[in-house]
Amino acid sequence: QVQLVESGGGLVQPGGSLRLSCAASGIIFSNYAMGWYRQAPGKQRDLVALISSRGSTTYADSVKGRFTISRDNVKNTVYLHMNSLKPEDTAVYYCRATQYVDYWGQGTQVTVSS
Repeated sequence: QVQLVESGGGLVQPGGSLRLSCAASGIIFSNYAMGWYRQAPGKQRDLVALISSRGSTTYADSVKGRFTISRDNVKNTVYLHMNSLKPEDTAVYYCRATQYVDYWGQGTQVTVSS
């Protein structure tokens, strides 16, 4: 059974930082591209960052220079380090594993507000 479990969300003030984690089980983690997506209320789910199985990264323009995606193939975990958070970063953040099929986590809420 494949599971992706996100954690690390919460309430943070503008300018603050958070680190999201996504722990995977039931897959050969190192073979999968991993991604973080987010969905704000009333909006579509958008890509935030991707990391390939080989470690190459891609970012949405809105988060370049502020967010960093990384992976630990020993811990089967992908991370999203988020700095200089803005109110517009408020959303539910989802983890996705992609190889020949897609798996999604349940999401973790990030709220940026003073």
